[in-house]
Amino acid sequence: MGLRTFAGGVRPGHYKITADLPITPARVPEQVVIPLHQNIGAPCEPAVQVGDSVKVGQLIGTPKGFVSAPIHASVSGKVVKIAPYNHPLGNPVEAIFIENDGQDTPWEGMKPHKPLEELSADELRKIAQEAGLVGLGGATFPTHVKLSPPKENPIDTVIINAAECEPFLTADHRLLLEKTEDVILGLRAFMKVLNADKGIIGIEDNKPDAIEQVSKALAESAGEENIELCILSAKYPQGAEKMLIKATVGREVPPGALPMAVNVVNQNTGTAVAMAEAIKLGKPLYERVVTVTGPGIKKPANLLVRVGTLVKDLIEQCGGMTDDARKLILGGPMMGLAQPSADVPAIKGTSGVLLLTEKEVKQYSIVPCIKCGRCVDVCPMRLLPNLLGSYVEMGLVEEAEKAGAMDCFECGSCTYICPAKRPLVQWIRMAKGEIAARRKK
Repeated sequence: MGLRTFAGGVRPGHYKITADLPITPARVPEQVVIPLHQNIGAPCEPAVQVGDSVKVGQLIGTPKGFVSAPIHASVSGKVVKIAPYNHPLGNPVEAIFIENDGQDTPWEGMKPHKPLEELSADELRKIAQEAGLVGLGGATFPTHVKLSPPKENPIDTVIINAAECEPFLTADHRLLLEKTEDVILGLRAFMKVLNADKGIIGIEDNKPDAIEQVSKALAESAGEENIELCILSAKYPQGAEKMLIKATVGREVPPGALPMAVNVVNQNTGTAVAMAEAIKLGKPLYERVVTVTGPGIKKPANLLVRVGTLVKDLIEQCGGMTDDARKLILGGPMMGLAQPSADVPAIKGTSGVLLLTEKEVKQYSIVPCIKCGRCVDVCPMRLLPNLLGSYVEMGLVEEAEKAGAMDCFECGSCTYICPAKRPLVQWIRMAKGEIAARRKK
């Protein structure tokens, strides 16, 4: 088992201050606010009305398209409102407000399925779809879509992305330790759906306890010979799907293509656990592990959070912010999104709540590029971030498109390494939004 990695990237340091803290259930709020758009693709439409009583795990949001995922109640109680509300990704979206009755009554339809060995590929795909599974690493791509590749792209390898390369996050780390068997079961289920010959669990070498535990579990499990543990160099963005594929199987995903183009499917650690729970318990995705951390939080924790819990409630449960807290980010510091307020709900894609103090918050400036080339050296996609940034700075979006702006996955390595503190990834993100809007027209 050699140490594997990719070309480029940065090493921002490790701040895994919650790595040794077990997952604990978050307090269930008196009211949850569940947005009807929580995945890449189409939003859902309400499957309930104001005044309806609902139970934990009951369907409350019906997908409007194939690239979408249903949404379920995370508490039992009464639907008191359906209205737009603040969303972690930006503009308000329609949300369902459920007043918690405190009973946590489970929906009657939550029943265990047959053992994995007795389930067909179509049955497993349906289980993933009905459970509302999405990628829990942050991208929130509907899982059943990933499990439905075209016939011209047969999948031979499924990779579980357990790298968790964001400096502060430890949710996946704790799942590897506390839900080891479920991670493996979820991987086996994905392999069966896709008729894949090989499974890989990729873990960075800064998680030796997780590496040891997964290795032991694989050695002790019968019939896991086609599952490999791949130890990765702790480098950012090791967990990006194209970098992970390059590091683990040596294949390069073409620009603009999906991993299935090279016969691979990636799934997140949390998604594998959610798949296992959907099979064993009939449990929809209505809660997830969230790392609440950073120098600006008083009591960091790994919490099992009900979807729709407001971030301000999670912060309060963790002792509140420190006096010098200055910035709130949902996700990690590299690819997470800064929030103007903690009055937003945790959604399926919320992997972390990060509070930074003034010491960690840097100000970026509109100053000339000093032509050092560091951003070019670290770009994992082999782009020219300095050139792309300059194009956008001058309003030359078409030139930025020709230079490959849409191939950028916004890892932020360029901005992190830039000694002039130019907002490179922010500029590229702006260009991508404008390019996408033009293409849509």
